[in-house]
Parts: sequence; structure tokens; C-alpha cells
Amino acid sequence: MSAVVVIECVLFDAEGRQEPGEYVRIRNGGSAAVDLDGWTLLDVADGRPSFEFSSFWLAPGQEVRVYTNEVHPAWGGFSFAFGNAVWNNTDPDAAALYDSHGNEVSRVSYPPGC
Repeated sequence: MSAVVVIECVLFDAEGRQEPGEYVRIRNGGSAAVDLDGWTLLDVADGRPSFEFSSFWLAPGQEVRVYTNEVHPAWGGFSFAFGNAVWNNTDPDAAALYDSHGNEVSRVSYPPGC
């Protein structure tokens, strides 16, 4: 059994001035569930904000989204709860995902987005 958790894409250009609907989509492409407790999602270019997951089991094939400043229970209910846009719309940027030991497990640069 293996788990392969990756960032699939970054929706970096959402509606509104502060773009609360921006999100990063994360997927478990492996065959085992993964507890994301202590995993961190980071805006690489700015070094912030970061989002740390609490205990959440990501099943094989399951996707979740971490939104800038919205909560969508259907996608896991995760949000940076950040009052400004996170992802840069004009310059290339990257999102990185780190496991609970601080190891980088996935990085996606954009554009393109979701």
C-alpha cells in the first residue's frame, strides 16, 4: 500500500478584490489513506501564509481544497482564513506541501492553474 499526496493545481485568479475563492487542490493518488495531521501548505514566493492541517484522513483518490478565505465543507472545509489574495496573478508563483516531518512532498508552479 502506498500513498502519493500531491498538489494538483492552484486556482490563482478568483472573483473579488481579495479573491477569497482562490484554492489549492490536493489529491491522494495512492492506494492508502493518509492522515494530514501536521502537514503544511505554503506560498513559496512569499513564505507565507502557511496552512497547517489538523487530523484529517485523505482517502485514496480523494481531493481536498484549501481556500484563501472561504470554507467549503464539500471540499474538506479548509481555509487559510487570510483576508487578502494569497496567489500572485501576474508573476509565476508556487505552492508547496510538506509532510508532518517537514519534508517537501509536492510543489506546483503556476500558471497554468486549475
